[in-house]
Amino acid sequence: MKRSLLALALLATVPFAAQADDKLSYTYVEGNYLNTQGDNSLDADGFGLRGSYEFGQSGFYAFGGYSQTEFDDTNIDADTTDFGLGYHHSLGANADLIGEVAHSRSDLDFAKLDGFRTSVGVRGSFSDSFEGLIKANYYDGSDFDGDFTGTVGAQYKITQTWGITGEAEFGDNGESYLVGVRASF
Repeated sequence: MKRSLLALALLATVPFAAQADDKLSYTYVEGNYLNTQGDNSLDADGFGLRGSYEFGQSGFYAFGGYSQTEFDDTNIDADTTDFGLGYHHSLGANADLIGEVAHSRSDLDFAKLDGFRTSVGVRGSFSDSFEGLIKANYYDGSDFDGDFTGTVGAQYKITQTWGITGEAEFGDNGESYLVGVRASF
């Protein structure tokens, strides 16, 4: 049901397409709704804010985010922050190879989980209004065992500044989905 709503929301924006440029922006702020489905039938929903800032034409960017989720049928909340550094290298006019390293911390009502994520992937523009992302991630930390995940994402640009984003991440321990509104600068 939730996947159908995400697809419907993305399709609903098609008639409002404006001429957006195809340059990939690494400076943005985004508000989003997220849903996590654990392999142990423990699901969570919540909201988040994330952003990124590119350091000139160097290819380096800093990113970070905050989300607050509540596990279904429990009184357990999770506040998660992450921050890190990334680098993008042009593969062509509309595609970049990306690499990222990030620190993540989740504060649950009963525990604090610290860890790191490394990612490598490709981000590219398919048209003036549509871009996609695919990356492989590895999570590890002192509080949990390492896990490989895969992320696929897309942004539909309504204008040069405004876009609608969607993202899905899949791993052995579950999956997460995100839909948001992004302002790129």
